[in-house]
Amino acid sequence: MGARSKGAGARPRGFRFWLLRRILPLIGLLILAFYGFVILSLISLRFLNPPTTAVQMQRRAESWISRGAYRKQYEFVPLSRIAPNLQHAVLSAEDARFYQHNGFDWKEIELAVNNDVEGKRLRGASTITQQLVKNLYLTTSRTLIRKGVEATIVPLMEAILSKQRILELYLNVIEWGPGVYGAEAAARYHFHTSAAALNRDQAARLAAIIPAPRHRRPGQMNQSASRIDLRMRESGW
Repeated sequence: MGARSKGAGARPRGFRFWLLRRILPLIGLLILAFYGFVILSLISLRFLNPPTTAVQMQRRAESWISRGAYRKQYEFVPLSRIAPNLQHAVLSAEDARFYQHNGFDWKEIELAVNNDVEGKRLRGASTITQQLVKNLYLTTSRTLIRKGVEATIVPLMEAILSKQRILELYLNVIEWGPGVYGAEAAARYHFHTSAAALNRDQAARLAAIIPAPRHRRPGQMNQSASRIDLRMRESGW
């Protein structure tokens, strides 16, 4: 009886081992396929503009699940058709050391960690490159897994794309309102003008809503816009 009982107990362990032998290689292949796709798509993004992004697909899925209407406004324009006012406002608001770092701003990360330790959640530390990775390939979920995957893609993006191209992609794909993606759609949606014609105040107000674009409105961002304008002046713009 004892030997029979031991044999019966060994069967599930053997099955689990067999299952792991089948699943782990599959997971490895899926990971390789994902990063292969990322690398190839980053190479293509040197010349081509993305027709959609992971976050745009996420929003469409959320709308479908909630049975709400989904209207997407998305028009990709070259950096030369985005007002320098907006470029500098976004850099001042989101990533002042964009041209100095290689995808991670360790000074901002240190400040964010210190604020977190002190119980202050006043700032984030995500660079423009990190935010672009999230928009193109991941979702808006705040999980350690997502942040870990994001951290592995950032060096690839910085190695394959130029800083100017990263900024151009970022300004064209991020959310600027419900169903509103990119600078051109944002300018037309919020100010009834083109991205090229945005003045300094409009640019600062658009930059101010980036952290919560589906809930904030430019007209409500007086203090934030003033702070961004001050940062722009301090940086010589």
